Amino acid sequence: MTREEIGIGVIGFGWMGQAHSRSAARIPSLFPEREYDPRLVICGDNVEQRRIEAVEGFGFETAATDWEDVIGHPDVEVVYVTAPNMLHEPIAIAAAAAGKHVFCEKPVGGTPDQTVRIDAAAAAAGVITGVGYNYRWAPLVQHAKQLIDSGALGEITNYRGRFFSMYGADPMGLLSWRFLVDEAGYGVSSDILSHAVDLAHMLVGPIICVAGTKETFIKDRPLPSGGGTHYDRGKPGDPTGAVTNEDYAGAMVVFDNGARGTFESSRAIIGPESQMAFDVYGTKGALRWNLETMNELEVFIVDEDGNAPRGYTKVYAGDRYPYHGHFVPGDANAIGYEDLKVIENYEFLKAVATGTQHEPGFAEAVDYVSFQDAWLRSCASGSWVDVERLS
Repeated sequence: MTREEIGIGVIGFGWMGQAHSRSAARIPSLFPEREYDPRLVICGDNVEQRRIEAVEGFGFETAATDWEDVIGHPDVEVVYVTAPNMLHEPIAIAAAAAGKHVFCEKPVGGTPDQTVRIDAAAAAAGVITGVGYNYRWAPLVQHAKQLIDSGALGEITNYRGRFFSMYGADPMGLLSWRFLVDEAGYGVSSDILSHAVDLAHMLVGPIICVAGTKETFIKDRPLPSGGGTHYDRGKPGDPTGAVTNEDYAGAMVVFDNGARGTFESSRAIIGPESQMAFDVYGTKGALRWNLETMNELEVFIVDEDGNAPRGYTKVYAGDRYPYHGHFVPGDANAIGYEDLKVIENYEFLKAVATGTQHEPGFAEAVDYVSFQDAWLRSCASGSWVDVERLS
């Protein structure tokens, strides 16, 4: 079988750049039905050790200090943007202008306005876009969507979405770029709340109004001495700097279909390790899912006579659900976080190979930042605000 070769350039080789690179390299061994073969052409990063690792450990053909060299490489067809958020706009716009298809980590821009400009530039260039809302691809999340779309839950009445993480709960956690508005843009509303709201958009539909609140609980953090991440730690007595974006985001919302919902997100909470989770309730049933136990979905469905069971039924992931069987056979054999990145990359590169727009793409990123913009205005005013699509 003759397959198209898709040349890949990655800009930013931290954790996420490495996750995408590993995932693309795994596609041939997991998806024999693929229409293409990914090729790791060039990685761009300003840290020498990362460039060395990209070539020697990950199999990139070459590496560069300047991101312009990645975009300008003649064999690169797709550019992955995994640099700090506030760098996304010039990189993504330049890649689109060069005719490269662009996958950008969420929320695409560091601010809502940046995301809108990036989307407009990509649309004008006619390139295929993708955004890293990878939790959409969990097999049991896909199954949940099938149940909702089939009407098995009846009319959706309310939704609870949340993403609680302890990555910023330690006051000794370094003041990495994620805690700085000049480098990350906003805090948890850009970083992890975006995942929770995007999943609600996929499962339930658009949000039309919001009332929001936010807070920064840890005001100062130890300064990094090098290229430290938000998982690295300082020690008492280290010099510190101010955190300039939010640790916590909360919202009450009304969906376009009339359902009511709530969202919460915190990076400075004790207890939940990585609780990206949702509860969805309808007139005939309910579902709940949590990334911490991503291979389980709890389902509550009333029978045809309207009789309800006593409690939820736990459903285990298995090869009957979308793409799970590409990784492991049978039921209750678990898959993991990076397997979702493999699925995400497989779907995006398939869209490139077939010339079709990927979903979620930059249009879905604008859906989220339109919500975020309304949420920010609500936080400032203390009142309900209508969500208006930004353009």
